[in-house]
Amino acid sequence: MMDDQELNRYWKTVVDTIQDGVMIVDSGGAIISVNQALEGITGYSRQDMIGEQCSVLNCNICDIVIERDGSHWCLLFKTGSLKKRKCTLTRKDGSAVHILKNASILQDSRGQVIGAVETMTDISELMEKDIQLQAIRRQLRSEDSFHGIIGTSPTITRVFDMIANVSGSDAPILILGESGTGKELVARAIHMHSNRKDKPYIKVNCAALNESLLESELFGHVKGAFTGAYQNREGRFEAAAGGSIFLDEIGDLPLSIQIKLLRVLEEKVIERVGDNRPIPVDVRVITATNRNLKALVEKGAFRNDFYYRINVIPIDIPPLHERKNDIPLLAEYFFERVHLKTDKSIRGISPEAMQCLMRYPWPGNVRELKSAFEYACAACQDPMIYPQHLPPDIHFWTEVSTTISPECMNPEDLKKHQLIQALEQAKGNQSLAGRILGISRVTVWNRMQRYGLATRHATEL
Repeated sequence: MMDDQELNRYWKTVVDTIQDGVMIVDSGGAIISVNQALEGITGYSRQDMIGEQCSVLNCNICDIVIERDGSHWCLLFKTGSLKKRKCTLTRKDGSAVHILKNASILQDSRGQVIGAVETMTDISELMEKDIQLQAIRRQLRSEDSFHGIIGTSPTITRVFDMIANVSGSDAPILILGESGTGKELVARAIHMHSNRKDKPYIKVNCAALNESLLESELFGHVKGAFTGAYQNREGRFEAAAGGSIFLDEIGDLPLSIQIKLLRVLEEKVIERVGDNRPIPVDVRVITATNRNLKALVEKGAFRNDFYYRINVIPIDIPPLHERKNDIPLLAEYFFERVHLKTDKSIRGISPEAMQCLMRYPWPGNVRELKSAFEYACAACQDPMIYPQHLPPDIHFWTEVSTTISPECMNPEDLKKHQLIQALEQAKGNQSLAGRILGISRVTVWNRMQRYGLATRHATEL
């Protein structure tokens, strides 16, 4: 065991090992000791600081009290301590550094104040992230967005107007749009713009559960209703009381559940599984689908009466290729949002990359654009995002589109053409074609089957 003398001998090594800056001043505020971390934080050497007044660091929260005898005392010597105070120091080169400061006075064995010790944690990086977060929050509140939906194009502003117009109604709403267009954002915006905004907002994905589980999830069940029902459980409709329930992928709803939901819409009551007692519910029903419900009705896969009951107020969400003027806004938003999660010093999106984004038809819509920036920020090792940092299918399409006019291709034609080009480039090797397109070998095979390319390339595979 080390004695006090040995501890004192190693104390300087211990202090210099600490990552936080440490400074000791005498009772007059003169610096008498600093550690290596403080040298790194401030840019001043130990020789620069020893003997100088602590005010040399120009701390913006340093409070000076002028005593009657004319001497200057730091307020710390009056209060005795300082806990977790954010402040800024001025480095030797004149730049500001954000720190988190703790401080305490030092007393001798007789209780006389002989100085003070301060520890300083560099939080500049955290402050920079906070500034970026605030910028994103401002962007979400800006005139270019509506409840988190970014855009200024006429097609999306018509959606904003529709949301505002239906907010005062409790009639069922059906949101229609391709996958990835932001239907859930629209559903949440409807709720937040209504007089139910302070009540629950509950989401259910109708395609994620089988029929029996979905019924219990929506309406709840009583104890003993089925194997595993050990106690009574309220469903999502009861949980959404007074608020809104969003039923996503409504086109995948089984016919038996459609009948039960029809009763909910018409009579405003539910019955838990295993019980026949009606429970009144006051819920705004919002549904969404990317499927053609009219075609499903004609096939008998969707009830006609249920379709007309949920389709009281339809809202069509435009695909991204119909609102291309919004792509720069969305791109900047997603870049900032994804970049915030990384430690890379990427300044922005190059004009060439933005050109690629503008030319690409976005079959996956806004969701695909968001994913593109998650990929780009991970792949980029340069100061800017360039075309080669974008996902392979986007970058590859840009090269293809130089020989074929983008206006001549819809998303399906584009995928087929991309696949043909990739297979030719890969000399028929499906795995290599998948790597070129950024998709799996199974997806390549499925697309070959869909576009009738399996026979054409069979001899090459």
